[in-house]
Amino acid sequence: MGKQTTEMLKGVLEGVVLAILSGSPAYGYEITGWLREWGFSDIAEGTVYALLVRIEQRGLVDVEKVPSEKGPPRKVFTLNAQGREYLEEFWKTWSFLTERLEQLREGGN
Repeated sequence: MGKQTTEMLKGVLEGVVLAILSGSPAYGYEITGWLREWGFSDIAEGTVYALLVRIEQRGLVDVEKVPSEKGPPRKVFTLNAQGREYLEEFWKTWSFLTERLEQLREGGN
């Protein structure tokens, strides 16, 4: 990924992670793996974990500690009702922005 892609992704990563969690609960390493599978290979685990802490503090996810076969319990994140509302607003904003950017690319009309 180039620097421009990385910078743009920072602005939408929260929505991307919430979209992942809308499909099924997951823990940080799973989310990072999914992002890498989809080509976001430059995203550091630390970035994802910091984001998960922020969305937990904002009340967008519920967290459950689940025993792990390797090491300490894992924090599994589940999108809650408040998170679903936030994600819905994210998609509305995304649609608005992409429509306007397409208009600009096509000549501004």
